[in-house]
Amino acid sequence: MDSLAIAIMVPTVVFMVVVAPAWLWMHYRSKRRAQAALSQTERDNLEALVHRSELMMERIDTLESILDAQTPEWRKHDR
Repeated sequence: MDSLAIAIMVPTVVFMVVVAPAWLWMHYRSKRRAQAALSQTERDNLEALVHRSELMMERIDTLESILDAQTPEWRKHDR
């Protein structure tokens, strides 16, 4: 073999053995991560649910404070 063929073959073999598998692995890993992430619609729905739950917690706190003022013994009742 002449030196030109070796000069082309060695980098090609190194690329095929080392670079190409690493490149493919990173590519499919990033695709898998992208699929695992929430879409914009899912993120918006989650934020809406968080907001609604915060409002519900405020309402519960308000109702409990009203009950505490009007009926101090309400927490002691059996459920």
